[in-house]
Amino acid sequence: MPALNHRAIGPAAVLALALALGAGCAKTQAPSYQAIKADYAAAPAKGERAASAALPEAKVPASLSLRQAVGLALAHSPDQEMALARIRQSEALVDQALAAFWPAIRAQGAYQRGDAPSAYLFATIDQRDLGNNVNFNQPGTFQNFEAALQGQWNLYRGGRDLLKQRMAATGVEISRLDRQSVENALVASVIQAFYNGLAARDFANIAAQSQKTVESQLSSMRLRYEAGGVLKADVLSLQVRLAQAQEELVRAENQHRLALAALANLMGADPDSVFSLTEGDAPQAKTPAAYREGLSLALELRPELKKARRQVERAAMAVSQARSGYLPTLDAQGKVYLDAYTPGQFDGDNTNWVAGLVLNWDLFTGMSTDAQVRAATANLERMLAADRKTTRQVQLEVKSAYLNLTASQARCRVSQASLASADQSLILVQRQFDGGAATVTRYLEAELDLTRARQRAAAARYDQAKAGADIARSLGLWARREDTRRAP
Repeated sequence: MPALNHRAIGPAAVLALALALGAGCAKTQAPSYQAIKADYAAAPAKGERAASAALPEAKVPASLSLRQAVGLALAHSPDQEMALARIRQSEALVDQALAAFWPAIRAQGAYQRGDAPSAYLFATIDQRDLGNNVNFNQPGTFQNFEAALQGQWNLYRGGRDLLKQRMAATGVEISRLDRQSVENALVASVIQAFYNGLAARDFANIAAQSQKTVESQLSSMRLRYEAGGVLKADVLSLQVRLAQAQEELVRAENQHRLALAALANLMGADPDSVFSLTEGDAPQAKTPAAYREGLSLALELRPELKKARRQVERAAMAVSQARSGYLPTLDAQGKVYLDAYTPGQFDGDNTNWVAGLVLNWDLFTGMSTDAQVRAATANLERMLAADRKTTRQVQLEVKSAYLNLTASQARCRVSQASLASADQSLILVQRQFDGGAATVTRYLEAELDLTRARQRAAAARYDQAKAGADIARSLGLWARREDTRRAP
């Protein structure tokens, strides 16, 4: 055999190893948050992300309708993007599970050097270079370079690969149902926030109107006081009421700004966005009038219930997968390779190959398979309990939504009647007060009653609209319908 130049190979091998380790260490450095965000923003979108990825921030029009607000939220909400990412993750797990049905092929390169007799014989025979006068007990030192192509194909694994693929497909369906659940809750939240903004705007207008009324009355009272027609205490009482009205206006305007910021946040927009709300053009959902009909529809449509049922099915498959650990596995393996003393001596005419079947059957694993079966069974029991809990929770939400709608409708009727009475009362007291038949205290009571009645009427009107939207949410009507099963 040719003599080996240790001085030439030693430093070269050390240098190659150092370069490989250095490259590996360089790639394992933890990236910073800013670097990750910049790289992801610059990378072109692929697959479903390209078709459905949202803009990083919504642009809110100066005048915003409820339908526009819902559309912006569905297109730009981070909750939506998170749900889409979970779907893409689940689809990747399906592809990963399908890989088990394909053969695994890998290229391999190896270098050996030693003086073990058995290794010497195998290496030199595969090199087609076994000498005639070899001392099998002391054959000497050998060196071998090997280039190989290996393949392995699982033929039987107790059905666990098929179960894993079905579990992954169920996971995609669960992720799609989770997205529907997010959409259902998101639309309902946007509607709630929109009507909260309208209510806060009306409260601010009511407070401003109250302040204007008190200011006008205070100006008239001061003239009467200067003429000696009223007491100083009457003027002071109106000044106190004016301060209260100003405080209520400040509070109402702040609540209005907070409501708009909360709505902008739900839409995925900058909370500092400046816009106003316009009534009308609201999305409609046809809801059953009776609670029982609504409950039947909710049990059919709510994505949370479908998700809980799919989780039960996946947990049952996990039990079967754990039990497959009791069964043997069968693999087909093959290898084509070349051996030579140096890489330059590889010769295609000396190609070696080996193929065969490998049967493995775990007879004892320290009871780990039993433990896996028990764990999977316990998880199935947990999913069944979660399914019952989800069903009861949905029933409670539907019941509460219908009761709240009934209460809000009654409050709306009562508040409208109260507003009419308070308005008429202030007109009468105003006349009496101007004629000197009513005290300033009575006037302030009537004015405050009218302000409160206006606030209650506005709150009841928007509460009724929010209650109707909440019924649609409890029935699952705000979620966009789609086939949650993964296309083959």
